[in-house]
Amino acid sequence: MLFRKYYLFAVMLVGALSLCAGSARAQEYDMILQGGHVLDAKNHVDTIEDVAVKDGLIAEVSPHIDPAKAVKTIDVKGFYVTPGLVDIHEHVYAGTGERGSYAGDNSVYPDGFTFRVGVTTVVDAGGSGWRNFEDFKQRIIDRSQTRVLADLNIVGSGMRGAKYEDNLDDMDGEATAKMALKYPGVVVGIKSAHFTGPEWKPYEQAVIAGNIAHIPVMIDYGARRIERPLYDLLSTKLRPGDIYTHCYSGLRGEQDPVTGKASKAMLVGRQRGIYFDVGHGGGSFAWTVAIPMMQGGFLPDSISTDLHISSMNAGMKDMLNVADKFLAMGQTIPQVVTEMTWNPAHEVKQDQLGNLSVGAPADIAVLSVENGKYGFVDMYNTKLMGTQKLICQLTVRGGKVVYDLNGISADMWDAKPTSDPKLAKRWTTFTERPFGGAAHKKFSESTPAK
Repeated sequence: MLFRKYYLFAVMLVGALSLCAGSARAQEYDMILQGGHVLDAKNHVDTIEDVAVKDGLIAEVSPHIDPAKAVKTIDVKGFYVTPGLVDIHEHVYAGTGERGSYAGDNSVYPDGFTFRVGVTTVVDAGGSGWRNFEDFKQRIIDRSQTRVLADLNIVGSGMRGAKYEDNLDDMDGEATAKMALKYPGVVVGIKSAHFTGPEWKPYEQAVIAGNIAHIPVMIDYGARRIERPLYDLLSTKLRPGDIYTHCYSGLRGEQDPVTGKASKAMLVGRQRGIYFDVGHGGGSFAWTVAIPMMQGGFLPDSISTDLHISSMNAGMKDMLNVADKFLAMGQTIPQVVTEMTWNPAHEVKQDQLGNLSVGAPADIAVLSVENGKYGFVDMYNTKLMGTQKLICQLTVRGGKVVYDLNGISADMWDAKPTSDPKLAKRWTTFTERPFGGAAHKKFSESTPAK
């Protein structure tokens, strides 16, 4: 009798383990985004696909993936599914308390501004130099959910105002490169910005640093000086693969004064393989410049925000609002998505980002399109009307939901769960559901009102 009891127990145990193993096999993916219109420029995908995620990586992209294979399946029909957006021009070196400084109070903490518009990766554009990069790293890079990368300022003290940024004695390409090489894959570029003098030294030293560290240089060309014309910068000083930001500002010779189209400097730069980045900011984007240049065929390589405390409440607002402006000027949704994903990732030599290749980091944006009448404002507070607006519905960072505007990943509060709450940590950063809808209903009905 005792033997029979143990035998039955063993059979039940084996059966339970087999069931668990079968369930584990059935749920080989953590999450599936089902039925969305996938836009992935790197892989030339522009069609309806399912996207599966496992262990923080893209696991499968195909027309139909069995929902039973995933812990969680999210219906994204009617939405665009894109790689997480990559903003290569932001200012996020916050927290030092320094007034009037992009290594301080002019910058913002990234997580409050990124996920809600589908951005999963940002590059801080020169807030820190080699002297204070490690402070920036421990304050922001190491503490943010957003992937934060950095362009090192060629000024060793960073972007802290004219007193520092015009200091030729603090521009050292070799010291800057040494710090960049210490943190490969985190320091992804060299930045020169806001310089007001006539000398070429900032740009020459930036290129020296870029050559040693094998990373691109991004230029905010500062004050316009006849001693260092834009044509010379783009035709001889910069290298193919370097980045010129604020390309539609019109403040430094970007626009031909007669035709309104791109200047000879911009055209020769493009011919040489220099990338042109929007870098909208609070004072670097004008309709009178952008519209004629776009109509003349000079499109941006990458869309970026130049996010900081002023631009975020002015005409720029956020990444998707900048993209909306290019939709209003005639670009298509696939074009602007490419300019926010694969192109900027490639510009900063981070080709593992900005795409949905199998094995790539599972950073994903789910976007909807609203149609209506919308006004978009430039740095001079003049307006262009548009008819489309991109809205971020869901953001996935590292394989987990980090932002969900309308709860498309959530169950109804009084319904049976669609996935096992105990496994929620596999697909979301949000609080696990403690018990099912039926249990909650029963509890509510049995609890007297107070």
